[in-house]
Amino acid sequence: MMRNMAGMMKKVQEMQARMETMQADLAEMEFTAMVGGGAVSATVNGEGKLLKLQLDPDALDPNEADMLEDMICLATNNALDQATAEKARIMKDITGGLPLPPGMNLPF
Repeated sequence: MMRNMAGMMKKVQEMQARMETMQADLAEMEFTAMVGGGAVSATVNGEGKLLKLQLDPDALDPNEADMLEDMICLATNNALDQATAEKARIMKDITGGLPLPPGMNLPF
């Protein structure tokens, strides 16, 4: 029984170390999404921080501000979705596909 507990604790520590490495790796990754035929491009990192927003000058029509705002939101959300999907993929690799217990999330 104690041997199993010690083995389980070792596995938890190994998983925690891998999660810390993953967190650092994700912080360095960039995810970019473009919408409107390239009118708007948003780049986020794996921590969900917006790093870059590019707007095509042709998209800067004052009469179309609502559409530009929508495209900015869409591009940003699409890039964030890519980052979230990558986090989930990496986490599945770390946990061997086992779901995390309720209330236990990624450390970020």
